[in-house]
Amino acid sequence: MSDENARRHVPGDAAARGHQTATQGGAGDTPPGATRSRRWLAGLLVVAVIAGAGAWLRSRGAEKPAKAAAAPSVSAATVEVRDVPVRLIANGTVTARQTIEVRPQISSTIRQVHIKEGDFVKAGQLLFSLDARMDEANLKKVQAQLTKDEADLANARRTLARTKQLIAEHFVSQSALDTAQSSVDSLSAQVAADRAAISASQVAVDYNQIRAGIDGRTGAINVHPGSLVTPGGAALVSITQLDPIDISFTLPEGALAELQAARAGGPVSVTATLGTTGMTATGQLSFIDNAVDSQTGTIRLKAAYDNRDAKLWPGMYLNVAVIGRVLRQASVVPPQAVQTGPDGKFVYVIGADGKVSAKPVKVGYVEAKLAVVEGVPAGARVVQEGAENLRPGNAVTVVASRDGAAGKAP
Repeated sequence: MSDENARRHVPGDAAARGHQTATQGGAGDTPPGATRSRRWLAGLLVVAVIAGAGAWLRSRGAEKPAKAAAAPSVSAATVEVRDVPVRLIANGTVTARQTIEVRPQISSTIRQVHIKEGDFVKAGQLLFSLDARMDEANLKKVQAQLTKDEADLANARRTLARTKQLIAEHFVSQSALDTAQSSVDSLSAQVAADRAAISASQVAVDYNQIRAGIDGRTGAINVHPGSLVTPGGAALVSITQLDPIDISFTLPEGALAELQAARAGGPVSVTATLGTTGMTATGQLSFIDNAVDSQTGTIRLKAAYDNRDAKLWPGMYLNVAVIGRVLRQASVVPPQAVQTGPDGKFVYVIGADGKVSAKPVKVGYVEAKLAVVEGVPAGARVVQEGAENLRPGNAVTVVASRDGAAGKAP
C-alpha cells in the first residue's frame, strides 16, 4: 500500500516541479510588446527633459538682455587747408659739368709727378714736370741772339746819327745815309724776330710743366717718372669738376608748358633724394632741351647743385622732384582716406553723432602723404584707416587720429 502511494506521488511531484520550472522561465523572458512599450516611454522622457532645459534657458535669457554689437574701430584725420606744391617725379643721374683728359703738348719724358690719385686740384696747379733741358737750352740760345742783335742795332743807330750829322755838313753823300738807315731797319726787324723766337721757346719750356685746366678731382694716374709721353698717346690723368655739379633727368612732354611757366616766374626748385641713404640735395632747374625726344615723348632737363661737400658723385642715380606749380588753399586729406566706389571716389565723414556718411570727392593731386580733394569742408573728420567694412550710417569708435589723439567720435 505504501509502495503504491509512493508510486502515485512521484508523478505528482514531477508535475509540480515542471510547473515550478515553467513559472520561473516566464519570469526571465519579457514579451516583445512589453519591450517596445518601455523604449517608447524612455524616448518620451528624453524629449521632455530637452524641452524643459530649452524652456529654462529661454527664461534665463529673457532675464539678461543680449549685448549690442560693438562699433568698428577706425583712425581719423582732419581735413586741412594749405598751399600744396605739385611735384613732378623723375629718375635722375648725376653728371659732371666738365671732365678733361690731361695730355702733353710735346713729346718728352716725365721727370716728376706732383699729385696723387684722387687729389682735389685747383686750376693752374702743377701736375707733371717733363724733361725740359733741350727746350731750356733753345731758350737761352735765342736769348743770346737777341742780346747780340740788340747790340748791333744800337751801333747801327749811332752810325745813322753820325751820318745824318755829316750829310748836314756835306761831308758824305745821300747814299751813305740810306745805307745807315737800312742797317738800322734790318737790325730792328732781327731784334723783333729774336723776341718772337724767345716767346716760342718760352712756350716750349712751359709745355714741360703740365698744369690743371679746371678745379676738380683727379682720377687714376697712368704715368710715372721716366715714362715717355706724346701728344697722341694716352691721357696722363683725368680731372672731373664736382662743384657745381648737374643732375640730368627727363619728364613727359606734357610737363613742358608747366615748367616753362614756372621758370618764367623765377627759379624752379629741384629736390634730389638718394634712395639708399635718404640723403637730399636742393638745386635749381638750369637747362631745358630745345627738342622733345620723338621716340620716348620726353624732354631732357638738367638741374644745378652746389656740391662743396662732395655728396653728389658722377654716375649716381637719384629720385628727382620738380616743383612746377603750387595749389593755393587746397583741402588735404591722407591718401588712405580716399575710397573708390561704383560711383567714383569718396570719403567717410564722421558726424557729430559718431556715425559715418559717404561724401563724393574729386581728387586733384595725390602724393605719398597727402591727397588734394574737393567736396569735403575744411575741419571735417574723415576715416583714415579701417574703412574697409564700413557702410554709410555705421557708428564708429575713433581709436587714433592724425594728431595722435584718441577717443570716441563726438
